[in-house]
Amino acid sequence: QLQASGGGLVQAGGSLRLSCAVSKRPSSNFAKGWFRQAPGKEREFVTAISRSGSSTSYTDSVKGRFTISRDNAKNTVYLQMNSLNAMDTAVYYCAAALYFTTIRANYDYWGQGTLVTVSS
Repeated sequence: QLQASGGGLVQAGGSLRLSCAVSKRPSSNFAKGWFRQAPGKEREFVTAISRSGSSTSYTDSVKGRFTISRDNAKNTVYLQMNSLNAMDTAVYYCAAALYFTTIRANYDYWGQGTLVTVSS
């Protein structure tokens, strides 16, 4: 199971850190990703991190602003989001895959999502 938390309301230019805790299985067995879905839009890839944490990938719109990291000892993956803007408003989902991938269909396990709202 994946449990995402840390969402909330923030002003434009502000920061939030999302967490995704993994239970029942060792987090290190899976690559992790964050996706987001804005109202009326498709769920889109945001960022991913490999099982060891040595590889990461970001969608262009968040490069330089968002950072994904993981602590396998705590079975948790994080998403640090800085310089937030209204376009970042969405429900953010964490997901787990058997290998490092940016493709939504390749993720086998999904958390319930946490809402991030950025006010302008």
